[in-house]
Amino acid sequence: MTTPNSQDKNATDLKGKKGLRRLINATGYSMKGLSAAYRNEAAFREEVLLACVLIPCALLLGLPAVETVLLIGSVLLLMLVEILNSAIEAVVDRIGPELHPLSGRAKDLGSAAVFIAMIILGVTWLLIAAPALWAFLAG
Repeated sequence: MTTPNSQDKNATDLKGKKGLRRLINATGYSMKGLSAAYRNEAAFREEVLLACVLIPCALLLGLPAVETVLLIGSVLLLMLVEILNSAIEAVVDRIGPELHPLSGRAKDLGSAAVFIAMIILGVTWLLIAAPALWAFLAG
């Protein structure tokens, strides 16, 4: 049997909380997760950099609100899927270092999800932002 650690205590503290206290706790755990992703995952850091470039571009293109939301949403979707992929990898690595076909499949599926999110981002930006950028540059 394992002994409780600080993370177990945090999860226990969150249970039974209601209202504002629960919201504050949940926000804190979310910030810890974002911080862990940034500290430990090079791909997430690269996607944060990409977001720092693409999100302002989406806002500056002067597109209709729906198109702007689609552009920003595709960037955030990639970051979300990367975090889920990192969580899958962390759980698989926690289970054990030995190679197992199911562990490999889980990691490959997570990687495939990130790849699909990248395709969604690329297609969205190609179809929405590229024509607007071309029109802007053409004068």
